[in-house]
Amino acid sequence: MLRLLFYLLVLHTVLAFTSAFIFDEEIHQFIEGPLLYILIILFFLTLFVKNRLLAKAASQDEWLPIVNEKGEVVGKATRRSCHSGSMLLHPVVHLHLINEQGNIYLQKRSMKKNFLPGMWDTAVGGHVALGEKIEDALKRETFEELGITKFKARFLGSYVWESSRERELVFPFLCTSHDAIHINNDEVDEGRFWSRKEIEQNADTNIFTPNFLHEYNHLLKKIK
Repeated sequence: MLRLLFYLLVLHTVLAFTSAFIFDEEIHQFIEGPLLYILIILFFLTLFVKNRLLAKAASQDEWLPIVNEKGEVVGKATRRSCHSGSMLLHPVVHLHLINEQGNIYLQKRSMKKNFLPGMWDTAVGGHVALGEKIEDALKRETFEELGITKFKARFLGSYVWESSRERELVFPFLCTSHDAIHINNDEVDEGRFWSRKEIEQNADTNIFTPNFLHEYNHLLKKIK
């Protein structure tokens, strides 16, 4: 904005100098004096309105913790900011459901999603809110996406996932015991268990999210 103000003042100076040779004295005096004050007032009014709109958008946006690779909170940022290519590291939770046959439950992301709509993804995935514990975020996301209220899960170890638009510290969990699944939200279109053979046969067909394939190859393949 300071650069814009500088350009505005330069433009006014050029206009005032030129008007001395083109316009009559009355118009020149207006450009040289009152017009400058009008332009400055408009500039600061525009700046004020812009800042108010940004503040309003930030207050309505979800705030996320910014962490280091150890998971220690070092700051905060809005969800929009974290997804804008800023590469601010923020924590997320994943929950994998595996049945007795070793099949893996996947959710199909809603077509309303801005990112990777319609692709098959980890059973549960979501952000950890500012001030929220990892375990509480896992319970909340599991209920919101699959309607599951009771489950047992074990931690599989954290890792950093990076895409073209964001950078996440992922906390994946494995669940082998849970109550009934009830999908009734705008985040998930459907879900079902996939055999490992099905997953591997379709790994190159672009129906799975890159993040899920990463976790399948590095974590889930090792689990019997």
